[in-house]
Amino acid sequence: MASEHALGAAHAELMGVEFDHFDAEREEITLRFTAPETFVTPRGSVQGGLVAGFLDEVMGWAHVWATDQKEAPLNLEISMSLLRPVPAGPLIGKGRVVRRGRKVIFLEGELFDGENRLLARSTSTAIPTPRPTGEK
Repeated sequence: MASEHALGAAHAELMGVEFDHFDAEREEITLRFTAPETFVTPRGSVQGGLVAGFLDEVMGWAHVWATDQKEAPLNLEISMSLLRPVPAGPLIGKGRVVRRGRKVIFLEGELFDGENRLLARSTSTAIPTPRPTGEK
């Protein structure tokens, strides 16, 4: 289950990642996040690079789940658009596989607030790689 794997990583715990569900037909995952107050800048919203982290997480897990946990994406490029200020507190991320080939995959992600307003969008071009085991 993604929640076991995602929550085991320190960065995911920092973002408050919780697995919601995976739609295998659409190759789309939904994760819940909790953005802590410590992510908020003096402007009053979550810092942009940290928003990219939420989107990166949800796009990556979409590919992991679409490959039955066998592969993980290695990003070549990530593009992000901030559409509204991202508040601290609960957030919902949706990530999906747009196209998967043997040598390259295309992913997209969206971040919503608790009222289902779209806050940010992203796309990623990545290389499919064997999923790391975490063992050294």
